[in-house]
Amino acid sequence: MGKKSRVKHRSQQETATPGEVGPRQPCPCGSGRRYKACHGSADGPAPAYVARPFAGLADEADVIAMREMVPAATAPVRLRDGVTDADRAVVLCSLLPGAAPGLVRQDGTIWLGLQVQHAFGDPSRELAAVLEKALAAEPGDVVGLTAAPAEGPRLQDLLTDDPLEVTVHRGFDFWVADVDDPTGAIASSLEAANAAAHPAARLTSVDAAYWTDVSTKEHLRWVMPHDDEEQLLSALARLHAAGKDSLVEGSRLVGMFRTNGVLVPVWDLPLGTGAEVLEEPAAAFRKHLDAALADDSPLSTEERSARSGLANRQLTIR
Repeated sequence: MGKKSRVKHRSQQETATPGEVGPRQPCPCGSGRRYKACHGSADGPAPAYVARPFAGLADEADVIAMREMVPAATAPVRLRDGVTDADRAVVLCSLLPGAAPGLVRQDGTIWLGLQVQHAFGDPSRELAAVLEKALAAEPGDVVGLTAAPAEGPRLQDLLTDDPLEVTVHRGFDFWVADVDDPTGAIASSLEAANAAAHPAARLTSVDAAYWTDVSTKEHLRWVMPHDDEEQLLSALARLHAAGKDSLVEGSRLVGMFRTNGVLVPVWDLPLGTGAEVLEEPAAAFRKHLDAALADDSPLSTEERSARSGLANRQLTIR
C-alpha cells in the first residue's frame, strides 16, 4: 500500500503537462541528461559535456596520455601572443603536489596539473580557467576552481601550436628539484606519490605510445586520435586478423579504452620487455596501420569477427 502511494505521488509530481518536457525525459538541449538534472534543475543547467576536449591542441594525444595514464611527466608550453603576460613560463604536469590544479612557483613559472577532475564538463575550459587565475596569482599561490568556470577561452585558445617536448620522470622528485631539504607535508606527499608511481617511458619512434611496468605485467598504451573511430577500429581489425598486431614475442593486443574522445589500444607485454625493444616494432606497426587505414575494401569474415572482438573489449573512461 505504501509503495503504491509513493509511486502515485511520484507520478503526480513528475508527469509533464502536454507540450512540456517530463522531469525524467532527456533534456532537449542534447546533453544526454534527464531534464530534471539539467535545464529543469533548480540550480540551472548542468555544464555541457565535451566529448573530445583537447581536439585542436598540438600533440592532443600526449596531453591525453599525461592526463589519463602517465604517472609523472612534464611538458613546457608557450602562451599565444596577446595573452596576458604571454612571456610567462608555463609547464604542463601530469600531477602536482596534493593534486593541485595549478601552482605558481617562486620564480613565477606556472605549473598546470592535468590529472585534476573538476567534472564541470569541459577539461580544456577548466584548465584554461586555472591558467588564467594563475597568471594573476602571486608566487607560491596554489590555484584551483570551486565552481564551474564562466564562458571564456579554452586551452587551445591560450597555447601556441608548438609540438610538445614530453619528459617522463621516474618519480616526482622534480617537484622539489630546487629545494635543498624538503620536509613536512611536502616530503610526505613526495614519498607517497613516488611509492605509487609505476615506471613509464614514452616511445620515440612513434607518437603518443607509452610503456609502463605495473609490477605484475607490462603494457604499451598508444593514444590514437583518429577522426574516424570506425575506420581506425576496422584497420586494427585487419591487422589483428592478419597476425600483424603483435609487437614482440609474447605480446598481445588485448583491447582498448576510449577517453577524451579518442581510442587507446592496449598491448600486454611479457615481464622484462622494457621500452627500448618496442621502438622498431612499434614503427613497423605504424606503417602497417597507415596502410590498413588507407584500405577501403569490405572487411572479410575473419576481419569482421576480429572487429567485433575488439569492439567488445572497449571501455569508455570519461
